Amino acid sequence: MKNKEKTFLRKSPPQKIARMVETIFGCKWSLTVYQLLGNGINRPGAMVKSVEGLTTKVLNDCLRKNIEFGILHKEVFNQTPPKVEYSFTEFGQKFLKILEQLESLQSEL
Repeated sequence: MKNKEKTFLRKSPPQKIARMVETIFGCKWSLTVYQLLGNGINRPGAMVKSVEGLTTKVLNDCLRKNIEFGILHKEVFNQTPPKVEYSFTEFGQKFLKILEQLESLQSEL
């Protein structure tokens, strides 16, 4: 019986996840937003006030992308003045654990 070598095909990353990770790490504010949410700062106005250099426009773009990927949830309260709060989805909580593992891995270098 001959030993056959197994041939492997090129492995591609899962498209949606690869795009998500690329977008999140490509945005210099996503990790800061996660840090703010982790510290209980979940309203956009408070986020902008808490971080020097963060603008409302950039924050809104960052939040929108994170909502599209299912990492964050936006809750709009029906009141005057309008009130909006952001939180992590269940998927977002899992994603954060992966980010923490990546940070831990980097500290080993």
